[in-house]
Amino acid sequence: MLRRAYAPLATSLKHLPTTYRQFSLGCVKPLTESETRSAFVNCSKGEAKRLNVPRDLAERPWEDLDYFGWRDPQAPDRGYLVTVIDGRTYALALRRPATASWQARRGMCSICLTPHSGGVALMVAPRAGKAGKQGNSVGTYVCEDLACPLYVRGKKDVGADRMHESLTVERKVARMMANLEEFVGRVLTAEG
Repeated sequence: MLRRAYAPLATSLKHLPTTYRQFSLGCVKPLTESETRSAFVNCSKGEAKRLNVPRDLAERPWEDLDYFGWRDPQAPDRGYLVTVIDGRTYALALRRPATASWQARRGMCSICLTPHSGGVALMVAPRAGKAGKQGNSVGTYVCEDLACPLYVRGKKDVGADRMHESLTVERKVARMMANLEEFVGRVLTAEG
């Protein structure tokens, strides 16, 4: 079970712990295909072996990635993300629900709080373990391209939708990681 070591961040970003600031900036080390596949917690080993991992892992901007997310080019309704929480690597398989519109919607990402005019989609993750095998899942609205760390750092632009915030990049990253940790925690728990 995830420790809630950073739960105070959800209510107040004023006193951001130094250890979290160090942990949160660039916390995903460059991953290999094997490391990525073995980190999945909400799909079978066979499913993890068959999913499409990007071939250009070495060229990714790892120094700017607090989590690594990608969409499956061969299955547009699928996405994946990998993050590190409390020193452990977790990977999640995500999908768009069958009832969801195939087009991204105007809205705000629940992970990084970036507004988009056409780049937010509902993504659902099966719960880990027995609950997931029984069809239980949790969902959240997330950036369509799963590039939250790049939006938070201003490395990827949303154009006119950009909101001005007085928070530092470190605090935005901390907020994003607290939201992501909460989502991963919901995937790992058996009940709502």
